[in-house]
Amino acid sequence: MTNDTSPIVIIVGTNRPNSMSRKIAEYYQNILNQLNTPSIILDLINLPHDFTVSALYENTGKNPEFNSLKELLEQTDKFVFIVPEYNGSYPGVLKAFIDGLPYPNSFANKKAALVGLSSNMQGAAVALSHLNDVFSYLGMNTLALRVKLAQIRSHYHDKIISNTLYKELLEIQAGQIIHF
Repeated sequence: MTNDTSPIVIIVGTNRPNSMSRKIAEYYQNILNQLNTPSIILDLINLPHDFTVSALYENTGKNPEFNSLKELLEQTDKFVFIVPEYNGSYPGVLKAFIDGLPYPNSFANKKAALVGLSSNMQGAAVALSHLNDVFSYLGMNTLALRVKLAQIRSHYHDKIISNTLYKELLEIQAGQIIHF
């Protein structure tokens, strides 16, 4: 594990091209920049397309592209997960990515902030609950403030979030993860 000067890794929790999750990750990164905190965006769109067969189980350690993403996580102690709701939970690609990382040490005693987004009124509340359960099992410490961005497409245009509460919650949470 690294010290507090290491960048916070913002994980885009989907591999969907041009995703709203990526846009919110960039928005979050801008908040961290304003707080003079370095960050890196890890977009799951950059996972090798065949990673579930080329980097997991008997092929652990054999996929250089997956290994470089794994190494980034090993050097990181703080994360922000931007998680879209897919079918009442979080995306399967995020679960497969987590499952492909070394157990139990990839997330043990590390820290995370969770941001959920959805097109419905729930703001991915259930997805964040499911993900938090996985992180608890893995020994990850998560912030109590889980930001839920419901009906996000109505509140995000041209790199601006129009909902004042959403902006405030993201700024509060960013401050919390920095000092967590």
